[in-house]
Amino acid sequence: MNLAEKLLAAHCDKKKVTPGEFVNVRADLILSNDITAPIAIREFKRIGVKKVFDPKKIVMVADHFVPNKDITSAEQTKVMRDFAYEQGVIYYDVGQMGIEHCLLPEKGLVVPGDVVIGADSHTCTYGALGAFATGMGSTDIAAAMATGDIWMKVPHTIRFVYHGKPGKWVGGKDLILYTIGQIGVDGALYAAMEFAGEAIDQLSMDGRFTMANMAIEAGGKAGLFHVDSKTLDYAQEHSKRKPTVYTPDKDAAYGKIYEWNINGMEPQVALPHLPSNVKPVSKVGNIAIDQAVIGSCTNGRLSDLRMAAEILKGRKVSPKVRCIVIPGTQQIWQDAMHEGLFDIFIDAGAVVSTPTCGPCLGGYMGILAGGERCVSTTNRNFVGRMGSPKSEVYLAGPAVAAASAIAGRIVGPEE
Repeated sequence: MNLAEKLLAAHCDKKKVTPGEFVNVRADLILSNDITAPIAIREFKRIGVKKVFDPKKIVMVADHFVPNKDITSAEQTKVMRDFAYEQGVIYYDVGQMGIEHCLLPEKGLVVPGDVVIGADSHTCTYGALGAFATGMGSTDIAAAMATGDIWMKVPHTIRFVYHGKPGKWVGGKDLILYTIGQIGVDGALYAAMEFAGEAIDQLSMDGRFTMANMAIEAGGKAGLFHVDSKTLDYAQEHSKRKPTVYTPDKDAAYGKIYEWNINGMEPQVALPHLPSNVKPVSKVGNIAIDQAVIGSCTNGRLSDLRMAAEILKGRKVSPKVRCIVIPGTQQIWQDAMHEGLFDIFIDAGAVVSTPTCGPCLGGYMGILAGGERCVSTTNRNFVGRMGSPKSEVYLAGPAVAAASAIAGRIVGPEE
């Protein structure tokens, strides 16, 4: 069996599972947020169950529209807050919260070997830890909160092998954008994407979280990394739970195998209006921007902010550009502040936000008007994703976003 099959077999008490097989899988953690939890709560109450199966395995995070931007978002959050207090589940609100997919690993709620399901498509982020993590609909989450398990079709696995060494400004965002550009937004449809190769071995945990996060943008069911010393060090630093390490068998079967050499790769940019519309930054052309966003569950971690600060230090954001920096969690916010990164951002003319999903999904804190363009470290650039359907979103890593904020147009950090 490959990595995904090993993880699922262990959570449904089978010696072996095969792609296409339907299984009932025990969940180690069940996640929802202020957009998706109210639907799950409504369906949970319709089931007629009085208590969740295990409050210690259910986590709810207020992150999409918080601090609440309007009455509707306040009502949404109140539904989740009241239920969380009533049931005693793990709950993070303003002051303790962060963007959910940055927060849960930081808090040690996910460790290698887990199966995690969440009412958010980017739940696949936790595959960076060698966990099987996938997004599901709120009604499925309601059933899981009641029973502790979920039905699932075992996905086939596609293996992606990256040879070579990434350059200074090339990170996990560039590798995953390149991958999606090569295979398309449906290139891994309902597949587990297993990432490997020497370039992956060299990648930091933050870079791995970024890659796993965007597996869904290729249609993936999950994005998985092998557990190595970096993974175990991260798990030991953040969690008291004991990890379980699964490794694929040498004779494991894969639906497809892709291999690429990334030596000399430039930073990548996804042009509107698909994450697969990818070009090297030098081939993008002269595209003026109105806004740059550095943050989100994809690139809101400390190393992302450090990279942006390295470029912004001693320079000024173009007077025609709004540069918005959003740390992923309160801890990241505080660490960045103590390191002096906030001084760099503010001296450059950027603004620093409290942790929130904010503009990524067109929530708030940076909505685009018609005709405006934004270069963003977020994960989606569909029509209207960040505001007006007549706006444009260009996806990139923090190095390109910071450089572009200074230049007033999309450029690479070398320029």
